[in-house]
Amino acid sequence: MTKVIQTIEEWKTLRNSPALNSKSLGFVPTMGALHAGHTKLVEQSRSENDLTLVSIFINPTQFNEPRDYKEYPRVFDQDLEALTHDDVDFVFAPSFEELYPDCYRFQVSETFLSRDLCGSHRPGHFTGMLTVVLKLLLLAKANRAYFGEKDYQQYLLVRGLADAFFLESTIVPVSTVRDADGLALSSRNTRLTRRERERAPLFSRLLSSSAPPKEIKRELEQAGFSVDYIEDRCGRRFGAVRLGSVRLIDNVAL
Repeated sequence: MTKVIQTIEEWKTLRNSPALNSKSLGFVPTMGALHAGHTKLVEQSRSENDLTLVSIFINPTQFNEPRDYKEYPRVFDQDLEALTHDDVDFVFAPSFEELYPDCYRFQVSETFLSRDLCGSHRPGHFTGMLTVVLKLLLLAKANRAYFGEKDYQQYLLVRGLADAFFLESTIVPVSTVRDADGLALSSRNTRLTRRERERAPLFSRLLSSSAPPKEIKRELEQAGFSVDYIEDRCGRRFGAVRLGSVRLIDNVAL
C-alpha cells in the first residue's frame, strides 16, 4: 500500500527508521500529471532499489510565466491511483510552506549551462529547479534519483549539482518515452488542442532528421511553430518550440 507523506518531519522520522535504513531507496521527483514517461522512471527505480519514493510538487519558482504555472495540470488523486497501481512505496506531497520556509530567499544558481538553450528563453527557470531539487535530494537521502532524458539539460544540471555539493544520491538518466507518432511524452501535451496535437509530431520528426538546424527551424516556422532554438551541442540536437500556448522541448542523440 502506497503511503502518502505531506510533512518534512514525518518523512524524516520514516527515513531515519531502522526499516528504511537497512534498505536501498530510489527517488523520482515529479510535478504530477503523470504519464508513461514517469512510469518508466518508477519501473527503473523499483528494479534497482528495495523501496521507491515519488514526490509530487508543482514548484512555482521554476515557472517563468505565471500563466504556465496556473494552467499546469493538477490531478493528484489520479496520480496517486497510478502510483499505487505501480506499487510505489511512498509519495511525498509537501506544501510550498513546507519546502520554502525561507520564502525562496535562498537560491541555487549555476553560472554556465543554465544560461544556454532553455535558460536563455526561461529566465529564472533553472535556478528554481535546482533550488527545489537540492532540497528534495537532501530530504530523500536516496541511493539513486531518476531523471528523464527528455529534459536533458535539466539532467546535466542536476548531475552537476549532485557532484558540486557532494550529494550521496547517484543521478540516473532514463531514456525518453514517446507516443507512437514520435512525440516525446510531456504533462504539457494535454494542453494541446486536437489540431495542435496532430501537428506536434513534426517537431520530433524534423529534430531526428539529417537536415541542418537552420533548415529544421525554417520548416517548423512554415508549419506554424514558433521556434525558440534548434541547436547541436555535445553530440545531441536540442530543440524548443511553441505550438499555440504550449512550449515543447525535445532532444536526440546525433
